[in-house]
Amino acid sequence: MATSTATELRPDGKLRLPPGQHLTTGWPVLHYGSVPRIDLDKWRFKVWGLVEEELEFTWDEFNAIGQSADVSDIHCVTTWSKYDNEWRGVPFKALFERLKVKPEGRFVMVHSYGGYTTNVPLVDLLRDDVLFAHTHNGEPLTKDHGWPLRLVVPHLYFWKSAKWVGGLQFLSSDRPGFWETYGYHIYGDPWREERYS
Repeated sequence: MATSTATELRPDGKLRLPPGQHLTTGWPVLHYGSVPRIDLDKWRFKVWGLVEEELEFTWDEFNAIGQSADVSDIHCVTTWSKYDNEWRGVPFKALFERLKVKPEGRFVMVHSYGGYTTNVPLVDLLRDDVLFAHTHNGEPLTKDHGWPLRLVVPHLYFWKSAKWVGGLQFLSSDRPGFWETYGYHIYGDPWREERYS
């Protein structure tokens, strides 16, 4: 069986590990504040802002949008990276097809249970590998890792992959979320080491 290394190359010939990162086989638990208590019977996913119609989904309604699987690497701003994460959940594109976003709604503020927010340009969320994951490596997410649902945006630093996600607010301009207001980079590209502003 092949072993992943820091010098491994991507199919495009570039290094797989972004600069300043080191590999881990574990999955460190990092978040601000306590883990929110969530009751799936009361859980709702809300969409508002620059949309023609605000929507709200129950847990079953949200998962009925569609399911897919994806494998991706993740990169934390605290310098660890983890290869080959298997995710299962609702593709962002499948949700987006159900929405009527106004043309000026080019940015998204992701809202989580517990009050966390993070900003992501819509164009980044429309990539094929972005999804709302409920499963990691064949097992339901643990509460510490975002159960019941977390956003996965693999090409950005992992703080953009909000845990306990519960809604999207569409905006006309980019606005800092929680960590961005404390000095984290507004975008967060690991290949450019966009860790802090």
